[in-house]
Amino acid sequence: MDAILKVEGVSKRFGGLLALGDVSFAVERGAIMGLIGPNGAGKTTMFNCVAGIYKPTEGRILFAADDAQRDVAGRKPERMTALGVARTFQNIRLFASLTVLDNVRIGRHCRTAANFFGAVLRTRSQRAEERRIVDDAMECLDFVGLGEAALSQASSLSYGDQRRLEIARALATQPRLLLLDEPAAGMNPRETEALVDLIHAILARGVTVVLIEHDMKLVMRICKHLVVLDHGVKIADGTPQEVRANPDVIEAYLGKGAAHA
Repeated sequence: MDAILKVEGVSKRFGGLLALGDVSFAVERGAIMGLIGPNGAGKTTMFNCVAGIYKPTEGRILFAADDAQRDVAGRKPERMTALGVARTFQNIRLFASLTVLDNVRIGRHCRTAANFFGAVLRTRSQRAEERRIVDDAMECLDFVGLGEAALSQASSLSYGDQRRLEIARALATQPRLLLLDEPAAGMNPRETEALVDLIHAILARGVTVVLIEHDMKLVMRICKHLVVLDHGVKIADGTPQEVRANPDVIEAYLGKGAAHA
């Protein structure tokens, strides 16, 4: 498997609490992988370790930022963003008082070259770069279907559109790996269907996707591979069909009717 991400023996402790215990898995480049499990299983903690928000207590996180994989465990979030890892959050984190366009522009600034003096002096190169940032941000908004709302205040968007805006901001960082934390939470069936189309379109752009999601119909439909956590420990790793039939997963998470659904 051509893996863009390898998690090897990762543990994370918060004092006496073991949030992750010796978790290992790989994410295939150009695929959609699901990280699932009951509430409190350690899924978001794992995302935080990969994105640089938490430093693992033990283990390695190997990311193929270029042709070679490198251990990125403990790198700062801004460094992980620069390497090509972007994420969204279970609880939407937008700049509510800013415009939709400005929210995405903020994400794009991680790829800029302007320095402090260029910004203060408003040099020609700095002004040209700002125009490119706006163009790139608008492309991301058009891609997620929010181009016409660019000048609206972010707080005025519907819940589903705020989710799409957060994805647009993540895409503005030009990621190789996109981590989506419960992207379908709170969406109605129409919005969820549009989200499925959007995730496939993101994949078509060459971005690998890992998602945490409790909508099992969505997960089983779009994911090529699943990893299941329970109480911080990996209990299954395989195709959706294999995971759905796994007795440990049925007992811990899916329920006895899942295998026959």
